[in-house]
Amino acid sequence: MTCNILRMEKKSFKVSVVMERIATDNRWQSEKWQLAGVVPGDDQASAPRTLVDRDGLLQKLHPGFSMTIFPDEAEGYFLNVTAPEPRVFVMWRMNEDETEAIPHTVTLSYNEAARLMDAQEKVESVAMPDDVFAELVAWVEANYKPPEKKQRIRPKSFESKEGRYKGGLS
Repeated sequence: MTCNILRMEKKSFKVSVVMERIATDNRWQSEKWQLAGVVPGDDQASAPRTLVDRDGLLQKLHPGFSMTIFPDEAEGYFLNVTAPEPRVFVMWRMNEDETEAIPHTVTLSYNEAARLMDAQEKVESVAMPDDVFAELVAWVEANYKPPEKKQRIRPKSFESKEGRYKGGLS
């Protein structure tokens, strides 16, 4: 599937990812990690820091991520902004000793998120912030043109019996 890129323009959003560990009422698993949010970040990356640490809840802020808009992902951005609920996707993994969730990738592309999930990566999403949505919509409108629909050629096996058997069945 191809798309027509009208203008080559890269845009980037600096963000931080908030991961949280919550207590569960489960006899096999006492806690679980999940994505809590994506918040505007600054240009300087620093070490993760704890936001909340209380009984049953630990939230950690992971700064230094960039959501860069790539022209070859235009179709994935188009699918995201035209969805009922536009999302920000975060791929994360547990650290080596399985004690903490570490975010690795943040994207706005449906297609990129789907490829990561196809590769068996853990991908979660949160609602897209309004300011990011507005800028992504403007970028998509300026840079993406959906491919034209082509007339489908029907295989001969789908033709009616009259079309296949000119003389009819004998």
